[in-house]
Amino acid sequence: MKTRFLRGFAVGGQTILLVAGLLLLPLFSQSGQASQELLDMQQNHGQWVTSGRDYALTRYSSLDQISTQNAKDLKVAWTFSTGVLRGHEGTPLVIGDTMYIVTPFPNIVYAIDLADPGHAIKWKYAPVQSEDAIPIACCDVVNRGAAYAAGKIFFNQLDAHTVALDAETGKELWKVKQGDIKQGQTITMVPLVVRDKVITGISGGEFGVRGFVTANHVDTGEQVWRAYSTGPDSEVLIGEDFSSPYDSHQGKDLGISTWKGEEWKRGGGTTWGWYSYDPELDLFYYGTGNPGAWNPDQRPGDNKWSMTLFARNPDTGQAKWAYQMTPHDAWDYDGINESVLIDLPANGDGKTQKVLVHFDRNGFAYKVDRTSGKVLAADKFGEVNWAKEINLETGLPVENPDKRTKEGVNTEGICPGAMGTKDQQPVSYSPRTKLFYVPTNHLCMDYEGTKVRYIAGVPYVGAIVKMFPGPGGHRGEFIAWDPVAGEKKWGIKEKWSAWSGALSTGGDVVFYGTMDGWFKAIHASTGEELWKFKAGSGIIGAPMTYLGPDGKQYVAIMSGIGGWSGLVVAADLSTDDPTAALGAVGAFGDLGKDTNKGGMLYVFALE
Repeated sequence: MKTRFLRGFAVGGQTILLVAGLLLLPLFSQSGQASQELLDMQQNHGQWVTSGRDYALTRYSSLDQISTQNAKDLKVAWTFSTGVLRGHEGTPLVIGDTMYIVTPFPNIVYAIDLADPGHAIKWKYAPVQSEDAIPIACCDVVNRGAAYAAGKIFFNQLDAHTVALDAETGKELWKVKQGDIKQGQTITMVPLVVRDKVITGISGGEFGVRGFVTANHVDTGEQVWRAYSTGPDSEVLIGEDFSSPYDSHQGKDLGISTWKGEEWKRGGGTTWGWYSYDPELDLFYYGTGNPGAWNPDQRPGDNKWSMTLFARNPDTGQAKWAYQMTPHDAWDYDGINESVLIDLPANGDGKTQKVLVHFDRNGFAYKVDRTSGKVLAADKFGEVNWAKEINLETGLPVENPDKRTKEGVNTEGICPGAMGTKDQQPVSYSPRTKLFYVPTNHLCMDYEGTKVRYIAGVPYVGAIVKMFPGPGGHRGEFIAWDPVAGEKKWGIKEKWSAWSGALSTGGDVVFYGTMDGWFKAIHASTGEELWKFKAGSGIIGAPMTYLGPDGKQYVAIMSGIGGWSGLVVAADLSTDDPTAALGAVGAFGDLGKDTNKGGMLYVFALE
């Protein structure tokens, strides 16, 4: 039997639900109830109300009209040109009968009427921001999408502003400045809304930016709290409630003492990834990025709290626990990838345990007790030689000393490359198959640290990096991962990095895209390719699915090559120097033979 779903639409900040033409009670018009509103809306799989579909970031929808039997019959239902030709890393939202998308710079927001046969634009918001922000974005001018709550759309501009719009009209309600592009600060991430807080991070780790997370009030934009990634406990918001099971995480003001001198003030740890939230524990989870500079010899010490998973209280910002995955990073293995919240069997006694699963850039898939921060398992999910394993007693990596980078020395053949075994491209988890679907990179690198001097607003990197395909010559693989066994179940090798996000569905169909523009439907259990479509430009966005006003299931994906991996095409880079674009040219210099610039939304359905 096919599942039937509620339809909803927003009126005056309230969500009204329709079932078979019957009007049900309005849901939560008050901004302080935004979490409950979103939790209730997430139960309606006909909508897509957060970037990861739910607070847990599973990117799973129980919609099942599209199945393993009929996926071969998918056709283009409609398309939309964004008018922008840079990297499209975002995910559309569907709230009621309206789809919302955000483009790369200049970050135009479109509201599209799904009830209109021609899918007319309900409204368009085109922010005015300086093009001076473009060269400050280290790895393309992408935007990963919008957030919704309490009748409002929230998104971040590249020039480090957070904006709230009326979801019905597109009217700007407030705009706040989170950072300064003259200091190297930009924003590309999706905000997280919890109750009356809009939570957002900052980019700029390659410019010596000191990372932070900020909470602003949903209704006014007023700053409520800000938590830094480095510095004294009072500014990192580490207090009496903080705990860690690891000796290396004990002590006062580790955000200063684990750095040389005042390097922590330009210490990176930026916060540009995905944020998840557990309403029962009332904690949100995110990771911090690389320490500045990339030359590890300039900053001896563990460099806390870069490369760290944090659990924080959304109302106060206070840290409950933290776990640093890659102390004294020497490879640019940003820890910003998403933490997906699931419950898994515990000790074989029939009980379950609250865990987060995090596929890190450093090549290890971490399974962490999300109540305490204790690592339960850490397994390699790709080609990894910088470390042998993660010691579960200490939480520390057991490094291969031959692969630790140094100033003035070209360390060769390090795996993974700086883009990691997986970068920001988000995974999906299916509760039906109990598998993760993981888009991965298969890259290695040569890396030499160099002396660099800090100047505000100027790149603060200090490394020469050359990346190249890993063993076997392919540059990516889309894999299914068993989080209990800690092993790959199947994989699809790709010529290019699998840089798009993943989507799993109740029809046991998994979707993802490729950098050369193929959008694919895969059998969730076997990895068999069921269908594919060639888009006009490479795909680095994350797919989603929704139930249209006509009751049909649709699948949507944005196409437009770019991001760090696609910068050689998106920014028309010369391919003469393989170390250009922080090593991306070496890995993807020939990408222009397989794809071109674009900016399209594609929507598919069964005939």
